[in-house]
Amino acid sequence: MGVASIQTDEHWMRHALAAAKQAQQLDEVPVGAVLVIDNELVASANNSPISLNDPTAHAEVCVLRKAAQQMNNYRLPGSTLYVTLEPCMMCAGAMLHARVNRLVFGAYDEKTGVAGGCFNWLQDQKHMHKVIVRGGVLQQECAQLLQSFFKSKRQLK
Repeated sequence: MGVASIQTDEHWMRHALAAAKQAQQLDEVPVGAVLVIDNELVASANNSPISLNDPTAHAEVCVLRKAAQQMNNYRLPGSTLYVTLEPCMMCAGAMLHARVNRLVFGAYDEKTGVAGGCFNWLQDQKHMHKVIVRGGVLQQECAQLLQSFFKSKRQLK
């Protein structure tokens, strides 16, 4: 991968981190996502399951919903989804259905991640649609945001 791609991925991951910080301000788990097509921001979202009373309102699902509305299409070909935490099975399934071209994530999730952290389901060759995956972009910053959030939660108990 060229230097320009690494710089581009870090640029957009910083946008996802900003969305994650918005989630944290709302007392949601700080996960943020942005969807980009042709190096243009299409949509941005953060985790919202608590505030929306919706267990499916993960940052990835929210950004896919916003992007689909923006593009007036439930398919998002040529898109790259940037998210601060490795996606779970639900979110990865939504990406496959939306035909996301590429996934870039920050922190690995060793408990529920399906792009290499816990499982490698997203790269399973049985899927009709293939998503290109790059993990670990700004990994320390993404992980630190989550760790500090949960540490503060434990201290409040």
